[in-house]
Amino acid sequence: MANYTAQDVKKLREETDAPMMECKSALEESEGDFARAKEILREKGKAQAGKKAGRATGAGVAAFAVGNGSVAGVVLETETDFVSRNEGFVALAQKAADALLADANADLSPFVVEAVASFRENAALGKTARKDGAEVVSIYVHHDKTKAAAVLGEGDAEALRQVAIHAVAFPPAVVSKDQLSQEMLEREIEIETQRAMNEGKPENIAKNIAQGRVNKEYIKAVVLTEQPFYKDPSKSVGQWLQETAKGTKITDFIYLGLGLGEAQ
Repeated sequence: MANYTAQDVKKLREETDAPMMECKSALEESEGDFARAKEILREKGKAQAGKKAGRATGAGVAAFAVGNGSVAGVVLETETDFVSRNEGFVALAQKAADALLADANADLSPFVVEAVASFRENAALGKTARKDGAEVVSIYVHHDKTKAAAVLGEGDAEALRQVAIHAVAFPPAVVSKDQLSQEMLEREIEIETQRAMNEGKPENIAKNIAQGRVNKEYIKAVVLTEQPFYKDPSKSVGQWLQETAKGTKITDFIYLGLGLGEAQ
């Protein structure tokens, strides 16, 4: 005679999101011990994670947690939009971000295991990041939750949130020009010099053209404060901040998106 009821099966499914038959099997194996049944499902989830590893994770969600001048961001990836749009999956990504905010050295792998166990698709941890010591942190998560940005700084929080919206639309590499390494600039000049020579320009002229292109195109593409602001492209982000929220300063940022790799 079974040591569990149909209500126990229903409750276990609600608490774990595991398929009904697996919940029933776990309760049978645990002889009706509800806590042990949950452990069994978690253990099976780890096995499922191993079986599904290697399958492409082209969908997912980005989540941020903010508190006491710190911000932690996590991308939790899965195979399909069907799963990534699930409220439970979104909540799991948020729990992972909360855990990273609470502990900079938190082990986030259990959230991946839980995602596989609950949603029966491969899951993976994408980019994770944490920044500390900010006066103000403003975040923006795109409506589909596949990308997000946090901007750290001083001054007007709403102005910094507008910059976060901009950063989601036009992901930068650095905040200011002085953060570009000489190596990065030299590599771009080399690329642009070759491009100009391929267009038929002599080498000495090509080098001048390359320098101009790097200043006009590359820097405006990768430096946040130099990018044309999304609300008014006639002004750079830095100019817009100076005019709209004088004294507001950007000190750092985090950009999250799918396919950006693991922790940074």
